[in-house]
Amino acid sequence: MKLAVKFNLVALAAFAVGFGLTGALVKQYFDGNAREEVYRTASVMLATANAVRHYTTTEIQPVIGTEKDGKFLSIAIPSFAAQTNLHALGAEFADFRYKEATLNPTNPTDRAADWEADVVNDFRADPARKQMIFDRDTPTGAMMVVARGLKVGDPSCLGCHSVPSAAPVSMIAAFGTANGFGWHLNETVGAQIVSLPLAPVLAQATQSLAIFLGLLVGVFLVMLLILNLLLHFLVIRPVRTMASIATEVSLGKAEAEEFKAAGNDEISALAAAFNRMRRSLASAMAMMEGEEAEAR
Repeated sequence: MKLAVKFNLVALAAFAVGFGLTGALVKQYFDGNAREEVYRTASVMLATANAVRHYTTTEIQPVIGTEKDGKFLSIAIPSFAAQTNLHALGAEFADFRYKEATLNPTNPTDRAADWEADVVNDFRADPARKQMIFDRDTPTGAMMVVARGLKVGDPSCLGCHSVPSAAPVSMIAAFGTANGFGWHLNETVGAQIVSLPLAPVLAQATQSLAIFLGLLVGVFLVMLLILNLLLHFLVIRPVRTMASIATEVSLGKAEAEEFKAAGNDEISALAAAFNRMRRSLASAMAMMEGEEAEAR
């Protein structure tokens, strides 16, 4: 096997190992960044929802109350205000979803689906838990879910959710008495759930990884080409020339030219040593020929 072939095989093997390790590490980094980007968006949505809830509670309710002219004012309810504002994102970002899923809601549209009920029950089982983050497969692709428990933290909430007799008549007229009652102070009754698509950002991360690895392969090939050229001109060609001269000398061709190599590298040192050996060999052969001539 020729030296260039051995060199390229070793270089390719080393690159394959490095390429695999680099690909795995960079993929983990890109995917992590993609997930962090999605999580930041979810955090902004939750912060926005809480800001709307707070504004509704402190600024809207005190001014307009919860009913007017015998009609229940849903716009003064923090949950309704937050969800209405966040649902507006759906007009531009169809896959961005926010819901205040509740086990026993006043408004049936807020009732938790089966998987959402599991999330709420996990918060109920562990009241100290602040947040849950997990992936969920859906027909439209993988989604990241960020959830935070909803507790009855304000005693004023019990005015509408303790018993039907304490609730506004307009609310009873709008939603009836079958749902949304029996809540207790500091009880976890639901969860703020944000669902954001993972597939697009992970696909973009994969595309970035492919571009990065492609550039890495391109750089390696250019470097391999340059190294092969250096190997050929600085090592292989001088060695071949010296081997050819050595062959000629071994066949008795004393007139073979010396190998000329300029510089101070290892090949130049080898060439100088080779030339000294060649001259010594030529002198020895000349002396042997002289002795044979005298003997005759």
